Amino acid sequence: MNHFEPIDGILHAEEVSLIDLAETVGTPVYVYSTATLERHYRVLAEAVAANGKALGDVLIAFAVKANSNVSVLATLARLGCGADTVSEGEIRRALKAGIPASRIVFSGVGKTDGELAYALDVGVRQINVESPSELDRLIVVAERSAACPDIAIRVNPKVGAGGHAKITTGGEGDKFGIPVDEALALYARAASSHHVRPVGLACHIGSQITDLAPLEAAFVLLRQMTMTLREQGLEVSRLDLGGGLGVPYQGGAMTAAPADYVAMAARVLDGLDVDAVFEPGRLLAANAGILLSRVIQITERAADADGSGRRFLVLDAAMNDLIRPAMYDAFHEVVPVTPRSGEAVSYDIVGPVCETGDTFARDRTMPPVQPGDLVAFTGAGAYGAVMSSEYNTRPLVPEVLVRNADWAVVRPRPSYEDILDREATAGWLVKA
Repeated sequence: MNHFEPIDGILHAEEVSLIDLAETVGTPVYVYSTATLERHYRVLAEAVAANGKALGDVLIAFAVKANSNVSVLATLARLGCGADTVSEGEIRRALKAGIPASRIVFSGVGKTDGELAYALDVGVRQINVESPSELDRLIVVAERSAACPDIAIRVNPKVGAGGHAKITTGGEGDKFGIPVDEALALYARAASSHHVRPVGLACHIGSQITDLAPLEAAFVLLRQMTMTLREQGLEVSRLDLGGGLGVPYQGGAMTAAPADYVAMAARVLDGLDVDAVFEPGRLLAANAGILLSRVIQITERAADADGSGRRFLVLDAAMNDLIRPAMYDAFHEVVPVTPRSGEAVSYDIVGPVCETGDTFARDRTMPPVQPGDLVAFTGAGAYGAVMSSEYNTRPLVPEVLVRNADWAVVRPRPSYEDILDREATAGWLVKA
């Protein structure tokens, strides 16, 4: 359970009782374990170190889109982690968390001129260029700023992989990256400019990938492209390998180990003399967090004409708090904080939002629960709070970071007054 374990029959986050947290902070609430974040980073860093010089001077850059909480980023920054960002806002978060600009990569298919100018101003490590038009705009912005940024050309290898079609990013029909032949030509064109400095290639083929084969195919392609560019007399000193390695969301589910993943990359790149970049997101954060929720009620529906009835477990957490099940058909285990004795029960686990899609699971068998009980969604530390919203005017779910027996609210729950005060009434609607 990654530092979420029962103590005296009560589920804890490290040494903190989830019952005590719920009573103090309320529910729903995200809870993150510092120990798990640190352990996951060190596992990956140790795998890199075990492969010697095959991967060069490696940068591990956490994918901020997975969990952008500043305290989470600061926890990783203290270990030497960099940041993979896709917006000016994420760059600002990384900087606030103490990640130096020299360890920040700027990716994304729709960078605005303003965002590019900001990235140049703060001096990010590299900008991953994803289209010819973006390169053209970056050259103009860089000339105006009297800058010459390091760039990598993001390649679309026509190797798509991931846990769902919506998180597959390297397939032929996906919006990300540049086809191989066009990428080679664009690299050469960038090298002729005095306003950008092409230093490498980048690739990211998807998320929640559990098989190393598609990742290896993409890395082999990057190696081949590197050799082709060098034959043309062009410098290629970095390969951004992206992220995407999956995690076990369900007990017993198998995924590739980080050590095997890094060893495969080292084998493919060995002797190429490049510095590798890894951009893990889910791998570091997913199992470092849970979403804590309380049971509102259990609604029984009598059997209909086909003889089937339903038992709805209605929680105070909803799709606006954790959208992965509704958006990606994603699985999260739901476990009682204080398990009751008795036979397991089958529930449809739902939230209070006025959408049929506000359903976390159908026919989920779990220990019996009663109204008022607390339950925890495991594996919720990535793409959870960061994708939450105030749909149905539900306040954004707060976030708590735990370290041993200490804990802190690192994003508070806004009051209804906070929500309403952010909006202004049009002048012509205000009575004199």
